[in-house]
Amino acid sequence: MGKVHPEITPRLQEFIEAQPVFFVATAPLSADGHVNVSPKGIAGTSVVVDASTFAYLDITASGAETIAHLRENGRVTVMFCAFDGKPNIVRLHGRGRVVTPSDDEFATWAPRFDLADSPASRAVIVVDVARVSDSCGFGVPLMEHRGERDILVGYMERKGADGVREYQQAKNRTSIDGLPAIDA
Repeated sequence: MGKVHPEITPRLQEFIEAQPVFFVATAPLSADGHVNVSPKGIAGTSVVVDASTFAYLDITASGAETIAHLRENGRVTVMFCAFDGKPNIVRLHGRGRVVTPSDDEFATWAPRFDLADSPASRAVIVVDVARVSDSCGFGVPLMEHRGERDILVGYMERKGADGVREYQQAKNRTSIDGLPAIDA
């Protein structure tokens, strides 16, 4: 049976921080727009800031749906699933905002993340959590975490800062629905 919590409790924080992967869900306001779910999981790129704030370092990749949706309406859900150990699912519902390296506020967020100085770093996503829930997770399969993939960050770092900016201008300026994402 699911339970709603008034905040991210220490027990839930411990669970969240132990998960090697989480999922971020957003959607545009348009009824015919595409709902997006993005897997995240590079070690050292997420943090429970306090009982009502979660943040993660967004790495440059092929799409920018989350950024576009958050800029349009701020709605976000972050989901964590136990793939080993005791079954559990935790969802953080809230309002998200995008903090880019060109924002003054980025300097206050960057020290929380291992890769903030990497050219691969695109933004910090800050979630002001309004609802916290957990449920059984009985339907989630048991899986073994074998390690990190080093492909994405390495690919972006080989491009260098100028190459990443070119990539973002080519692939991240708008969402698949045409919403603005990364500034030119």
